[in-house]
Amino acid sequence: MNELVRWTTEHGTVVVESDDREPGMDSVSVGDGIVREAGVRFEEALLGVREAAEAALGMLRGGALAPDALEMEFGVKLNAAAGAVIAKTSLEGHLKVKMTWGTAGAPAEEE
Repeated sequence: MNELVRWTTEHGTVVVESDDREPGMDSVSVGDGIVREAGVRFEEALLGVREAAEAALGMLRGGALAPDALEMEFGVKLNAAAGAVIAKTSLEGHLKVKMTWGTAGAPAEEE
């Protein structure tokens, strides 16, 4: 059964659906469901994902490739015990990277 996790933020709270069952978490009944209290603030949970994105972008931007544009996409899963983690697809982590070179829509050179 999916449960709800309540995260405290700088501006209030956010409730996120979770399919994880974590033992030892405080729970509060809300109607027919259960809301679990997250162990850390929402912003703190996302900090690890931000650091992972910064590290990946730093590695992909550097070196001889030097793309003009870099796009990175990954899913984030919120877990009351672990915080925010990069979501997996199938049995492996999911990270989609797109690099482009050249200026899109550049005017053609005159002869």
